[in-house]
Amino acid sequence: MELSKEIPKGSEVRDSITTLDRILPPGTCRVVSVLAQGPVRKRLFALGFVQGAVVEAVRAAPLGNPVEYQVKGYFLSLRKEEARLISVTSEGA
Repeated sequence: MELSKEIPKGSEVRDSITTLDRILPPGTCRVVSVLAQGPVRKRLFALGFVQGAVVEAVRAAPLGNPVEYQVKGYFLSLRKEEARLISVTSEGA
């Protein structure tokens, strides 16, 4: 599946598309799409992982899993397995 097809035409992509689990703290990115299906997809949308939302990786647990993110003004933690289902572009510093 080519993720580049999911980017609306006319939008500028600063960096390549990756998944949220590859954004290391401290890092900022923007949601491109959610690849999950069913109840997990609904949960991620409800948590604020919608297209265009800015997500900041704040800190990771000592062994690297889970990672704390800030999205839409609040903090939440996701396991890497869940974060892998969210496609993002880095914000470019």
